[in-house]
Amino acid sequence: MDFLSEFLTLFLGKLQSPTLGFLLGGMIVAALGSKLTIPDAVYKFIVFMLLIKVGLSGGVAIRNANLAEMLLPALFAMVIGILVVFIARYTLAQMPGVKTLDAVATGGLFGAVSGSTLAAGITLLESEGMQYEAWSAALYPFMDIPALVTAIVLASIYAGKQKRDKYLKNEEYLRKEEYSGMQPVAAGGYANVDPRSTAGGYSGEPGGTGGGSSSQPSGASSGRVKIWPIIKESLQGSALSALLLGLALGILTQPERVYEGFYDPPFRGLLSILMLVMGMEAWSRLGELRKVGQWYALYAVLAPILHGFIGFGLGYIAHITTGFSPGGVVLLSVIAASSSDISGPPTLRAGIPKANPSAYIGSSTAVGTPIALAVCIPLFIQLAQATMGGG
Repeated sequence: MDFLSEFLTLFLGKLQSPTLGFLLGGMIVAALGSKLTIPDAVYKFIVFMLLIKVGLSGGVAIRNANLAEMLLPALFAMVIGILVVFIARYTLAQMPGVKTLDAVATGGLFGAVSGSTLAAGITLLESEGMQYEAWSAALYPFMDIPALVTAIVLASIYAGKQKRDKYLKNEEYLRKEEYSGMQPVAAGGYANVDPRSTAGGYSGEPGGTGGGSSSQPSGASSGRVKIWPIIKESLQGSALSALLLGLALGILTQPERVYEGFYDPPFRGLLSILMLVMGMEAWSRLGELRKVGQWYALYAVLAPILHGFIGFGLGYIAHITTGFSPGGVVLLSVIAASSSDISGPPTLRAGIPKANPSAYIGSSTAVGTPIALAVCIPLFIQLAQATMGGG
């Protein structure tokens, strides 16, 4: 009981951190109807600066690290990204009124990673004095890309199955029509009177004077999905491009001087502005969430916490087996709890065009991101300190 009381006290204390305070402040300002706005160009520049900074520090760490230590966390990150999509496919998609394609797209967005949430997690870890592997930021693409690819592949397979089922139902209907059109003749046999050959009926059936085409619809016979365009689209997204650029520069160059003199000092200040913008954006998205029903709201509340615990559990296994630091376990949990807010939405819009953006973007931005920031980050920091002594 004392442990639980101390845990809750410390957890509530972390909610008062400046980073999370700006997020809540943004939501309050938007709720009060303030006209405060942050130009979109400023927002994009801040995101770029934060991700370049995270990438540079991660690249420098990779250059000096034992790559074997990264293998298990990277594998776990891939597993989490894929697993999250399947969780949505077989939970959210089963709820009344939820379309399967919308659920799969939502799972893809929650399986992908938020660069800003990752940056916030790093900031809070540093404020707590928790040690973590700087290369932990490089786990981002190992979770992000598999999640988006899995979502688009599952959606394509489902859409192909729907086309095949529709085709088979049409064929069955046409066969019944043909059978019902058989009329007796004098010789005791039957004559095929095709009801589709009447005026206003069908035309173009191969080998006959009427009837619909028996050729299978495009895509119905083949559920093949091209993977490389999906990966390419993800890699070209602004957030992942900035992070990978920073990683490459950190690995291949010697950026320590420019990093320490320019990118590192304004990190927390820029992050506070980003949290303010995200808080305002989250509040504005609540209207979209109302349009898609309560199941998305429930999923968006529970999913970040569940995904974070999956990340924490796998990270703890890596901690036991390879010495993965408590701070690294927290970051794996944080990116598992996060949902993509920059590169993921355009990728899913292109890859699953029939999914409703209000469903997956609304649930992610309006509820998922605030839960990940305000609940999951302090929760998993405190859990790591309690179980692994990561202070």
